[in-house]
Amino acid sequence: MQDTNTPELRGFREVQRLAYACAEAVAGQLRSGVTEREAARMQRVWLRERGVRDWFHLPFAWFGDRTAFAGFKVPLQFFPTDRKLEPGMPFILDMAPVYKGFTADVGYAGCLGLNPLHDRLLADLEAHRELILREVRERRSLREIYEDVERLMTAQGYANRHRAYPFGVIAHKVDRVAERRWSPRVFGFGTQALKGLVSDALHGHRAGWSPLWSPYRFSDHPPQPGLWAVEPHLGFRGTGAKFEEILVVTDSKDPEQSAFWLDDDLPHVRRWAEEKVAA
Repeated sequence: MQDTNTPELRGFREVQRLAYACAEAVAGQLRSGVTEREAARMQRVWLRERGVRDWFHLPFAWFGDRTAFAGFKVPLQFFPTDRKLEPGMPFILDMAPVYKGFTADVGYAGCLGLNPLHDRLLADLEAHRELILREVRERRSLREIYEDVERLMTAQGYANRHRAYPFGVIAHKVDRVAERRWSPRVFGFGTQALKGLVSDALHGHRAGWSPLWSPYRFSDHPPQPGLWAVEPHLGFRGTGAKFEEILVVTDSKDPEQSAFWLDDDLPHVRRWAEEKVAA
């Protein structure tokens, strides 16, 4: 039986919960007129005050049609802008802190006030969480699972917006990061964490797998054991929504132990449970 509560997994769970606590705290402080840059800074300050000193990537914030990556063509467009939040506008907060040597990468979708369309997107994400876990346990190839997620989005009437990310990734591996006194960054990404991803890419290339989960041939292999930050991202016209959380993949022969979400006590999971009770 796979131990789902090892010190290693507890470390990743702790930083993931810290990141989601930050997202909820900052989301609760957002007001009309706040800019993406200010929201990103609020996340950074909140986490630094709680001991975060390194990052896989610095916090992002996207407002309005930028939640659907409308018109995004180059990576620089992902960085926070002076776009101001307005009533009824969707937003996404995305951060990837390193804490005590453990990495998380989370995405939190919210809205300033009421927005029934956004509510629908959030509700429809649940089916993607279920599909991804089921097909990883079936040991389908990452590329095949990616295509099935995209088919489900199309059937729901949505566009696949994670295709806008570099290499079109829906997920990437996360690992421990060596703690350093000084951790430089390149284009908002921590060099220590990037080094780990590059090392995985080189090792994986030799062994026939990739740490990037994409629609391309290099992802045409079963899920590699380890931790994956997974982020299905729905878009409908100018509205986007996603979650991002860690999926644990093991080499266990027991399907339930071969893959599982690191934590089921997360905001989007609680929201779905509350909606079922209310219904």
